[in-house]
Amino acid sequence: MNARLLLLIISFYSLSVSSQNDPAAKKVLDGVGAKVKAAKGIVANCQLISITSKGKQTGTKSISVSMKGEKYVVKQGKLEVICDGQNVYSFDGEKTITKTSVAESNNSLNPQKLLSGAYDKDFTYKLLPTPGNFHEIEMKPLDARKSFAKVNLFIDKAKSSIARARILDKSNNVTELKILNMNFNAPLTESSFVFNKAKYPKDVEILD
Repeated sequence: MNARLLLLIISFYSLSVSSQNDPAAKKVLDGVGAKVKAAKGIVANCQLISITSKGKQTGTKSISVSMKGEKYVVKQGKLEVICDGQNVYSFDGEKTITKTSVAESNNSLNPQKLLSGAYDKDFTYKLLPTPGNFHEIEMKPLDARKSFAKVNLFIDKAKSSIARARILDKSNNVTELKILNMNFNAPLTESSFVFNKAKYPKDVEILD
């Protein structure tokens, strides 16, 4: 898995609602967003599960996410993505760091989009009939050029937080994100979200 896919799988605090969006789904997502906005700091441990179009599981990876306001850090093995609120730095685990602005990265699903429950105007969403402990919301991109066909979010009704997400790509392969645990009161410092080139290999190349 590369850093680009990591960004795709694993944010918006301002929600632009189109006429195609379901008010019932918006109400659920607004509840999730309100909880994220009120959080002191968020740390989540997750699993990424890859499933082929034939239903065969091909691998499981562990991911950690730290968030505070509009800043975040995502780690998966040697891969790392840091957003300091203005720029996003994606380390490929070897010798390359790709730097993009937050505005540029907003075209993909970053941690705020997936965990806060708020999405930009490029997506439509609806609440599916879901008896039991979880709401299920189906989200589809309006732009056909997106690399994925849809995302299904499973939201804990009691906690108002994302519990699971299923991302279907255009080849019918599925990536499932499971939230193993999430702390909404993590004592994160601002220095946690500062990009420091010295942490990486000496010969690392920064592309921007």
